[in-house]
Amino acid sequence: MSASPTAEAAAPVSRRSLSPSRASDFQQCPLLYRFRTVDKLPEPPSSAAVRGTLVHSALEHLFDLPAAQRTPEAAQALLPGAWEQLQVDEPDVATLFDGDEAERTWLESAAALVRTWFTLEDPTRLEPAERELRVETELESGLLLRGIIDRVDVAPNGMVRVVDYKTGRSPGEGFEGKALFQMRFYALAVWRLRGVVPALLQLVYLGDGVVLRLQPTEADLLATERKLEALSAAIEKARESGDWRPRTSKLCGWCAHQALCPAFGGTPPPLPVAVGPRPEDVQEAAAIG
Repeated sequence: MSASPTAEAAAPVSRRSLSPSRASDFQQCPLLYRFRTVDKLPEPPSSAAVRGTLVHSALEHLFDLPAAQRTPEAAQALLPGAWEQLQVDEPDVATLFDGDEAERTWLESAAALVRTWFTLEDPTRLEPAERELRVETELESGLLLRGIIDRVDVAPNGMVRVVDYKTGRSPGEGFEGKALFQMRFYALAVWRLRGVVPALLQLVYLGDGVVLRLQPTEADLLATERKLEALSAAIEKARESGDWRPRTSKLCGWCAHQALCPAFGGTPPPLPVAVGPRPEDVQEAAAIG
């Protein structure tokens, strides 16, 4: 049924929303959150991020094959086609490499990550309930949680496992909490959507073949919910005041917007005039390792 003319003409309702990546951005640096979410400044593609996209695609579509055919060779064979399609969908990525040899070396690095995955999990014994699952749930406060979960496994007894692939290396000692925050976010979303606390959260690091596991409790997820509400409140405060101050760290060296950052002598662009919904309310959430 089509919407009524009145509904079509109505102004969109502005809603508070968070994805794991946007929550992580604000915790890392409020100004980075502003650049990405409010200003929506473009960022050049990186070979590491694009490689992650290819690996995620291969591990997703491998499960389209019968179990016996889910071999390392079959998974690696999915990479060239995924790369060709990505260049059609996002032409800018074609500028990443100077020549064919650099591109071949990069594709082989993606294949190496896929081979590492086979040393950690056996896809012939897995039948995921969901792959690249888009989740969206509203908390009692009205805060909307959004994200994309790489894989959800459901055991015959109903137990749920949430799995995320990371194509980088595992975090150093003392930094696991930040890595597991994203998984708790997903677990909270699954709990609110399905009424079941996931039995296991699993982060699979293909860069060094490490698997982090966490068995969440209701108390863990309630604490995560409170943290997300606090983050949302801090974002709203920054939005109202216009105070998106930078927070410097070792990660600044990787930031695409350093030239605009006051901490490095730059000047941010004028804040855009708010019209309609918040930018983050209409953008797609992403969880790329």
